[in-house]
Amino acid sequence: MTTVAVPGFLSLTIAIVVFFVGTGLNRWIAPLRRWNIPEAVTGGLLAALVTLVAYRVFDTSISFDLAARDMLLLYFFTGIGLNARLDDLLSGGKPLLILLALTLIFLVIQNLIAAGSVALLGLPDGITVLLGSASLIGGHGTAIAWAPMIATQFGLQNAMEVGVAAATLGLVVASLVGGPVARLLIARYHLSGPTAIKPMVGLPKSAEQPGKDEISHISLLRTILVLNVAVLIGFTLDEIFTEFGIRLPLFVACLLVAIVLTNTIPRVLPQVAWPTRTRALALISDLSLNIFLAMSLMSMQLWTLGDLGPSLVLVLGLQTVAAVLYMLFVVFPAMGRNYEAAVLSAGFSGISLGATPTAIANMTAVTKVHGAAPMAFIILPLVSAFFIDIANAFAIGFFLR
Repeated sequence: MTTVAVPGFLSLTIAIVVFFVGTGLNRWIAPLRRWNIPEAVTGGLLAALVTLVAYRVFDTSISFDLAARDMLLLYFFTGIGLNARLDDLLSGGKPLLILLALTLIFLVIQNLIAAGSVALLGLPDGITVLLGSASLIGGHGTAIAWAPMIATQFGLQNAMEVGVAAATLGLVVASLVGGPVARLLIARYHLSGPTAIKPMVGLPKSAEQPGKDEISHISLLRTILVLNVAVLIGFTLDEIFTEFGIRLPLFVACLLVAIVLTNTIPRVLPQVAWPTRTRALALISDLSLNIFLAMSLMSMQLWTLGDLGPSLVLVLGLQTVAAVLYMLFVVFPAMGRNYEAAVLSAGFSGISLGATPTAIANMTAVTKVHGAAPMAFIILPLVSAFFIDIANAFAIGFFLR
């Protein structure tokens, strides 16, 4: 086996090429465009298939340096925080609690499906949470964090491989089902977003009219400066969290810092040109998200799925069906049966099967076509990246006992 390690700068460059390949495919293949599949997902999955062919046919394992991806993730969630106005957060109190409750309920359902499947298929003890919330709602990070403990407790030597494979397959499925679910709901109930509100991530597909919020080198540099300051403070806050024994993803700290800054600085210093809801911030957030997603998907080692047999695919198939039905018949009605609810349903695929960036990418693809949904972009990251991680830790511990 030959191993090829792609350095950071080249990995970033390849990710940009992968994104443009996805853009071309979406333009050429109408169903991809019609079902709101993000361009980065199309190109990233194709690139992952190329690395799979290299592994199977040419006996070559390709790995990418993802340092730039991690920085782009911080940029993206800091941008989400900079768009979080206090009035939006206050009005989002009830929807946030509802979405949190729905997610907690599905966390239990997901682990019950995994437990039943493991029992019926006669799979090894301890594998339940790896086919449930540890890998799907928790994603790669949670699966990797818990795998050593599961391996030790149950003697499951391939716990890491099972968790990573389940998280990988979940990420792929989440990237593909969110857009179609939203399109189905929007068409079925004749929904549309407000045209007067600017999108929080990306610019609309329709032509933009120039105005006072034009993008220039000044607006871009000003926005990047604010993002950098917020990220630096976020690093400090994350260290404080760690000292007190609170372990959260770094982007959560950056998100919280950005929310505080965007609701204080403009009030205290109104003369400061702040980037909230500007085209420059929307553009930077969109760029960061798309390249992050392209790098995440193109770096997936799909060959780890094939060594685990059809049982993994069967269980993940059941989890996918359960998630889609839950989005259609529980999340959408409970969140109000309106346009925001349809966008949140698309994002819920990322919560339930993939990761927070996948959820945001699905929602972004929908809002670029159908209109802004600012509430969805505020409450979903808080639920997916903050509250649910804590609940998931308790759930995993319970199932391990």
